[in-house]
Amino acid sequence: MEQRVSLITLGVADVNRARRFYEELGWRGQQMQETVFFQAGGLALVLWSRAKLAEDSGIPDAGTPGAFGGIVLAHNVRSTAEVDALVGAAERAGANVTRAPATTFYGGYAGAFTDPDGHTWEIAHNPGFALAEDGSLVLPDFGAAGPE
Repeated sequence: MEQRVSLITLGVADVNRARRFYEELGWRGQQMQETVFFQAGGLALVLWSRAKLAEDSGIPDAGTPGAFGGIVLAHNVRSTAEVDALVGAAERAGANVTRAPATTFYGGYAGAFTDPDGHTWEIAHNPGFALAEDGSLVLPDFGAAGPE
């Protein structure tokens, strides 16, 4: 298996409401058969009915919107000012800010919010993780620092 993520699909309660939320953040999507696709760098973020996603995955949907689903999506940016701006934009679009932007334990700066369906997003500036010109994340060589 190649080391790659191609799509991240979020199960949502209302596809149109979720699309409006992400478009309020400046994303532009394409809708096809009750599913919205957003190009996100080298992968796609997909919005689809939570019930249909659970059924398609063969997993009972015991969760409820707003409960932690065990997944956090991260969006890294180039500055602390961008963190503040994006978390503020998300809140104005209807997000629930779950962690106000602040300095992190790793020397970065980050905040977190949940979208209207309870999916958790972290907006982070991590000076140790470079961003390429196209916005893709470039992981450092963790072995270069030596063993801990």
